[in-house]
Amino acid sequence: MRWPFAKIKWNSIHTQLLATYLLLTALGTSLLSAYVLWSFYAYFIQTRQADLNDWSAALTESIADEVEQEDLERIDLLVQRYGAAETMTLRIFDAQGVLLATSSPQLDQQVVNWGEVVGVRTALNGQVMQGKAKGVLSDDDRLYIARPILRQGQVWGVLRMSITLEQLQSQFASVIWTVLGTLGLTILLCTLISNWLARSLSKPIRTMQHFAIRLGSGHFGDRLTIHQSNELDQLAYELNRMSERLASLDQERRVFLANVSHELRTPISNVQVTVEALRRGAKDEPELRDRFLQTVEDETRRLSRLIHDLLELGRLEAGATALEKQVLSLQPLLERAVRAMETRMQALEISAQLNVADLRVEGDPERLLQAFLNVLDNAIKHSKPNSQISISGQRDGKSIVVTVQDQGVGISPDKLSRIFEQFYTADPSRQGSGTGLGLAIAKRIVEAHQGSIAVSSTVNQGATFIIRLPLSSL
Repeated sequence: MRWPFAKIKWNSIHTQLLATYLLLTALGTSLLSAYVLWSFYAYFIQTRQADLNDWSAALTESIADEVEQEDLERIDLLVQRYGAAETMTLRIFDAQGVLLATSSPQLDQQVVNWGEVVGVRTALNGQVMQGKAKGVLSDDDRLYIARPILRQGQVWGVLRMSITLEQLQSQFASVIWTVLGTLGLTILLCTLISNWLARSLSKPIRTMQHFAIRLGSGHFGDRLTIHQSNELDQLAYELNRMSERLASLDQERRVFLANVSHELRTPISNVQVTVEALRRGAKDEPELRDRFLQTVEDETRRLSRLIHDLLELGRLEAGATALEKQVLSLQPLLERAVRAMETRMQALEISAQLNVADLRVEGDPERLLQAFLNVLDNAIKHSKPNSQISISGQRDGKSIVVTVQDQGVGISPDKLSRIFEQFYTADPSRQGSGTGLGLAIAKRIVEAHQGSIAVSSTVNQGATFIIRLPLSSL
């Protein structure tokens, strides 16, 4: 036999929320009900005790003269008038504790020693005593009061009055059942409300769980819709952003792999073709052999540079490259970059103009040099013969701004946003002159130094690369 709740997932969010709501509701309502019942019972007892105190005080004043004059007939009349056999028992004792009159004579004639009855001995000593006790010869709960009958400071006797709590207990039992019924109805209503609240919270969470599972299985680009104006809605918004970012990264990964495959295949194919040509007899012709060997050397060097740049880019993106930061002077660093490119610029009849202020930056000298070299190399590639490259370094607030401006053909607006992408070349005719990773590597290096790099350009008027780095406080 399968129970209806056998399929419930007891570790699910819905069940845990529902159990928490019910536990808090049941605990809160139970404590409140217990407090209300206890307060009601205590109030009733206190009220009845106050009534007993008032009644006994009034009767003591009324009966004191008769006790002093030992008017037993008058005493018995007063006792029978105010005592009730079923609910209230009234007893009068003399100064020696002898029972003079009682509203329950048939029961009291069985008592041998009245001094053992609760409150009598204390009242004979001149003190009032009241409280809750069992009946004299019964097991029913009763409230009692024993009050001394005083005349001129002398104890002439004792008045003991008691009332049964049976009626109160019967009424209180009815109240308890009423409260328990109300408590059960409250818990039932709270169960329905709690179930609705738990479902309203757990349903979007389950939806986000399935969404996250789909993301984990590679379904990038999906969108999640949560109609709730709270933190869950914000979380859904962030998950959608993550999904879009993952889809973008996945697309970039696919493009990157395709570009890597293409870039690796080209030099490898060229080497294979050249080797095949040498094997078929080109090695016997010195001029042809030297040209083919130069081709192999060039393609091997290109392949080595490509692999080096890929590894470098991978380390930078993974954060695996530790920066050896130190305080550097900007001017010597840029002069070093220009000297490294001086031979190339002279061969192409390109000059460089430096205008760098005496500024200091905190960073890794070799990494920053590599970034400047990559940007400068890009400027040389796109500069016209007999042109000039302007390099400046100035302070802008708490930043250092380095600009590298060439006088080349410029970059069209539709290509500016992609200039720092891996393997992207703005001029297709120059694809074979580099790996297409230089600017991407420069961007990662600058960002690793908490800086930024941007480019502006006008067609046929050159391009300007702007590098911002934090100014050293030392």
